[in-house]
Amino acid sequence: MDSTTTEPITATAHNRAGTISVRTTDGGLLVDLRIDARELRYGPRQLADQILALNRQAALEAAVIRGEHLAAEGVPREILDRMALPSRADLGGTEASIGGPRGFGR
Repeated sequence: MDSTTTEPITATAHNRAGTISVRTTDGGLLVDLRIDARELRYGPRQLADQILALNRQAALEAAVIRGEHLAAEGVPREILDRMALPSRADLGGTEASIGGPRGFGR
């Protein structure tokens, strides 16, 4: 890989049961999706809702990772602030806000 090419930053989110797994870029692009057949019993609407919520969670985590990488590479704080990337503190409420009876975990 040359110096002008960068690997996308991704993060993975799973539901509590570990039966749905979503890997997403910091821009929200889904790059991997794994669904255990047992999840199909809940119907397409509920499955889609879980996938979308997990995608948002993973994208948020990946954006946090991107900010951490940029900070480690010496990008000035004022530039990072302008980028408005989320912080680890922003992840705190993610699981609770998308929970529910079959909520999500990491």
